[in-house]
Amino acid sequence: MNLFKFLFSKTFLKQIVIAVIVLVALAFGVMQYLKSTTNHGEFVLVPDLSKKTIREVNDILGDAGLRSVILDSTNFNPDYPRFSVIEQNPAPNKQVKQGRKIYLTLNPSGYRKVSVPNVIQKTKRNAESMLKAVGLELDRIEYINELGKDMVYYVEFEGKRINPGTQLPKTTKLVLVCGNGNKEGVKVNN
Repeated sequence: MNLFKFLFSKTFLKQIVIAVIVLVALAFGVMQYLKSTTNHGEFVLVPDLSKKTIREVNDILGDAGLRSVILDSTNFNPDYPRFSVIEQNPAPNKQVKQGRKIYLTLNPSGYRKVSVPNVIQKTKRNAESMLKAVGLELDRIEYINELGKDMVYYVEFEGKRINPGTQLPKTTKLVLVCGNGNKEGVKVNN
């Protein structure tokens, strides 16, 4: 019975009212603090940075109150200028808070280099497949007087013979020099 009396006493009820008032005031104060420090309701539109250089990006983002973070380069894309932005996150025209980081992926300076595979003494067809597999392209096929018909005798780049393992940029065009099935001074009967 003493517990009942205490719960309904003036002293206990006063303490409860004071605690509720302090709790409401504290919650209101915290909400106002968060509203002012997090810029609640204030947004900045993310600009389109596509095909812009790093210098242009830093100027644009600085004016908008945003920051840039360069993630990495990707595979070279000839449709974009060198060292320009290929992708960005968040996307253009998204609403973000001021000071937000914009993550960028840049176009490298050129195609990465690949090793020329060993296509010597391979058939023309097999050599073409091997070159395409590593990202090199075939400019043309030239024939010389050699017995091995359609067998690759050497590979040329810019008019010079190159060895297997030579590092060249991806999409480089090469010339395959193959035998035509005839050896000079040797008669071939068909």
